[in-house]
Parts: sequence; C-alpha cells; structure tokens
Amino acid sequence: MNPFPRIIKAFGYSFSGLWYALRNETAFAQEIFLAIIFIPLALYLEVSITAKILMISSIIFILIMELINSAIEAVVDRISLEKHPLSKHAKDLGSAIVLLAFVQAGIIWVGFLFFR
Repeated sequence: MNPFPRIIKAFGYSFSGLWYALRNETAFAQEIFLAIIFIPLALYLEVSITAKILMISSIIFILIMELINSAIEAVVDRISLEKHPLSKHAKDLGSAIVLLAFVQAGIIWVGFLFFR
C-alpha cells in the first residue's frame, strides 16, 4: 500500500486551509504580517540558537492558535448564527487561546532580549 497519495492529499488540504485563512481571516493575515517581520528579526538578532528557535516557535504558535480559534468560530457559526451563551463562550475561549499565545510570545521575546 502506497502512503504517498494520502500524504499528498493531506498536504493539499493543509495548504487549502492556510490559503483560506490568509484570504478570509483578517486576524490571521495580520499575524502573518507580524511573522514576516519577527521571524527574520529573530534570525538577525545576536542571541543563542536556542533563543532563536524559541522566539520563532512562539510566533508560529500564535499562528497555530489563530487557526484553532478560526476553526472554533467556523464550527460555531455552522451550527447556528443565532446568539447563544454557549456560542459566545466558545468564541471567547478561542479568543483567549490567541491572547495567551501572544502573552507567551511576549514573555519569550522580552526574556531573551532584555534578561539574558
């Protein structure tokens, strides 16, 4: 059994999701813009390789959390556009995920830039 067709399809689905998010999710597009600035900056800074890896990973983690938040919002909206407390809680929790990812990235960046 050849696993490659399945792997190729999986990559296609993944890139489709990324492309959709980039075109339709404003927050994700804004965070990609930040990643385009901060990832090269991390590579440029005179910090250890461990610091570079953690700094870049923290930016990628924000993107991952934003995709999860967008998926939660899409599922909630698919179920119903009616206002409901549980729908609000789900969307607010998804937003909190992204906020905490930003806090984590901030701690990592500030730690390596100012407390080394």
